[in-house]
Amino acid sequence: MSPGTQGALVMLITLVILLSGAPVAFSLGTLAIVFIAVFQGFDALQVVAETFYAGLNDFTLVSIPMFVLMGAAIGSSPAGKDLYEALDRWLYRLPGGLVISNIGACALFAALTGSSPATCAAIGKMGIPEMRKRGYPDDVATGSICAGGTLGILIPPSITFILYGIATETSIGRLFLAGVIPGLMLTGLFVLWTLFLMWKRGFRAHAADFRYSWKQKWQSVPKVAPFLAVVVGVMYVLYGGIATPSEAAGVGAALCVLMAVLIYRMWNPKQLWAILRDTTRESVMILMIIAASVVFGYMLTSLYLTQTLANAIAAMEVNRWVLMALINLFLLIAGCFIPPAAIILMTSPILLPIITAAGFDPVWFGVIVTINMEIGLITPPVGLNLYVINAIAPDVSLMTIMRGAYPYVLCMMLAIVILCFFPDIATWLPNHMMGGVK
Repeated sequence: MSPGTQGALVMLITLVILLSGAPVAFSLGTLAIVFIAVFQGFDALQVVAETFYAGLNDFTLVSIPMFVLMGAAIGSSPAGKDLYEALDRWLYRLPGGLVISNIGACALFAALTGSSPATCAAIGKMGIPEMRKRGYPDDVATGSICAGGTLGILIPPSITFILYGIATETSIGRLFLAGVIPGLMLTGLFVLWTLFLMWKRGFRAHAADFRYSWKQKWQSVPKVAPFLAVVVGVMYVLYGGIATPSEAAGVGAALCVLMAVLIYRMWNPKQLWAILRDTTRESVMILMIIAASVVFGYMLTSLYLTQTLANAIAAMEVNRWVLMALINLFLLIAGCFIPPAAIILMTSPILLPIITAAGFDPVWFGVIVTINMEIGLITPPVGLNLYVINAIAPDVSLMTIMRGAYPYVLCMMLAIVILCFFPDIATWLPNHMMGGVK
């Protein structure tokens, strides 16, 4: 059987299994073992355990449970509510001010957690009932937070960037820096669309004479400021070369847990246990996917499937921007069916040689990949954020949520186009702060 035929068979079976809803980690691991045994014989299975262990034997991976712990500490406290209220008091006079407040809260919460579903759930639980209570249309109330939650994997610290950095051996510090300006740009595009939509519909959440006093505005800041200070501190020590990602994540997680205890009086052992339980569950899931993906990648390489695909794409002899358009289309389609972590770990080692040969910056491409993954989070059938929002507001139909979220999908596509025309938006900050790549 030729490598091309083997590759088509492997991809077809893998897609069928993943689309069936089977756990990603166990699916990838089992498929890798089966394909190695079928195509290379049972003797080749001797390397599976060693490869699985090697996939986790990386000090950089320590940063993942630490950032997850950081997010769990904040998500289990009223910090999200305080962020939301603070922004609402400052932005209430804008058309659709409450929607914009929620998008802003999503952006800030994303910077604290690095998780899209966590951001979506935390802000959605507070923001959606408030918006609906004040008369906002259901599609706007749900769709805006569904989209705003995707900022959780773009604005650093981002677990998606960590996975991409590990898979492609790209500097995680550079990736974090590269995500800052695109994250702000995407937040701005979301806000601009919201302003236009609310202006077009002529909607006001407050009476024309409603006002928050300056005292009320400043009263909302103290509880939020310490958590934002932690994020700034983590970014500073990380980008300043003072600490590694793992060290920065560990200190940030410890400080977030400490502040959750001190500021919100979370002394109850049950509350602390819930934080540790959620951290362990999510971290184990991510790490199992990483290890299984490494085994799956080894299988693809040993059967020469990745090399065959890369050579086939390289042999197309098309313009590099046509190539990039095809890669984006592939990522968009894959993101509709497969979770972001699995896509990044499965495809990045394959795509990296192709994009570097075409003259594209791997750091810039990491941002492009991440935005594509964001789109996948709000597009069915595996649009995780859609189902998170549907669980928060079960009386709102999934079609209504999708109708509200799709304009934001167009904003993300526009962001990809802008980044293609102006790649310095992603690369300027890491090059400025860490120097150019030699």
